[in-house]
Order: sequence, then C-alpha cells, then structure tokens
Amino acid sequence: MAHKGFELPSLISGTLIQRYKRFLADVELETGEKVTVHCPNTGSMKGCAIPGSQVWLSESDNPKRKYKYTWELIKVPGTMIGINTHVPNKLVKLSIENNLIKALSGYDQVRAEVKTSSHTRLDLVLENGVVEKCYVEIKNCTLVEEGVAMFPDAVSTRGQKHLDELVHLVSLGHRGVIFFLIQRMDARVFKPAEMIDKVYAEKLRKAVQKGVEIIAMDAAINLRLIRIGNTIPVDLD
Repeated sequence: MAHKGFELPSLISGTLIQRYKRFLADVELETGEKVTVHCPNTGSMKGCAIPGSQVWLSESDNPKRKYKYTWELIKVPGTMIGINTHVPNKLVKLSIENNLIKALSGYDQVRAEVKTSSHTRLDLVLENGVVEKCYVEIKNCTLVEEGVAMFPDAVSTRGQKHLDELVHLVSLGHRGVIFFLIQRMDARVFKPAEMIDKVYAEKLRKAVQKGVEIIAMDAAINLRLIRIGNTIPVDLD
C-alpha cells in the first residue's frame, strides 16, 4: 500500500526544443524525429521548460487527437518534475483513500469536483457521517528555486477565489484545506510566491489566520509511478 500512486503510461524519451502557446511544445525524439506535443500545463512553467532538457512523453492512440503525444515529465538538475496538472488531483485523492496522508485521515467518503457555491467548485470534500465536512483545494506546484517551493508561478485570480471560498466554508464550521502538491523532489520549504502574485500571498496568510489549513507535500517520481512523498514545512513569513 505504501507504494500506491499514480501509474504513468508507457513513456517515450526525447529532448525539449521549446514550449510555446501554453499548450504546445516541440520535442526531438531519440530517433531524431521532431514532433509537436500537447503540454498539459497552463502555468508559466518557470524553471520547468528549459530547452535541451530530457523529457518523457505518453502516446495516445486516439485518432481524433491533433497531437498524439502528451508531455509528462522533465529532468532538470537535481530532480525530475511531473508537469501534467491532471496528476495532483488524482494522486491526492488516491493517497487519501489509501490513508497515506495522516492529516486527512479518518474520513470514509471522498468526493471530487464538489460545487460549493453558485460560482465555485473545489477539488475534494471528505466526509465521515457528521455535519462537519473537510473541503480540500489542490494546487500543482512546480516552481522551486534553491530548495524553496513557491506557488503560484503566474498571477492566479482563480486561486485567490478558491482561498476566499475556503475561508467562507471554515466560517460555517467546516475544515478548509489548501493542499500544495509539489511535483518534484528537491523542495525543503514551501512559501507563497510573493514576487509573482502579492495578492495571493496576502490572501493565503489571511486565510490561515481565519482557520484554513495548509498542507504541502512533495512527490516521489520515477518513470513508472508518481506517489505522494514527504510533508514539506510551510513558511508564511
């Protein structure tokens, strides 16, 4: 059970040429063929899209897809990074269900994509038969500089709205958790990226003062599996 994680499909190795238009990247395969691939990460990918880096792709056999390859992993000095933003939600849910996240244990039902108001959905709600629920919003974190993991890597008005929603839910008597999944293995501490989104950093501090909990964890990554890793200390100063 300790090895439970998100299983990666078979991967193909290549070298990153460039990432552009947010959703696209050009990659040279080991065969020498150059292909355009889908990039499943809409963030700035600061520090995670360095030309010349080794990358790994999955291949789809869906004939309706315009680009058959999807970029999954990149290797940078010191770590591999999972860049697919669809992974964190699946991985965190799976890890909670398998009792691998101590701070979120004790719940017998985990539901995804929960509408909490007319204008907001949160990633998970955890329930155990009592009125108080635990709402969890999961954020994919790939920006690490000198061991400091930071979020967001671009201004995130959507992320700001999620913090406001968690504060509201806590005021109603529920648990509210913002979960930063660091999809790499070289972080020593987590901080909000104040220099990128000052408003988000301020809202995060205020949310914690009002009872919202922060969990930051990294991931253990290899070419077969991404699994939940270690709890990373949070520094809000």
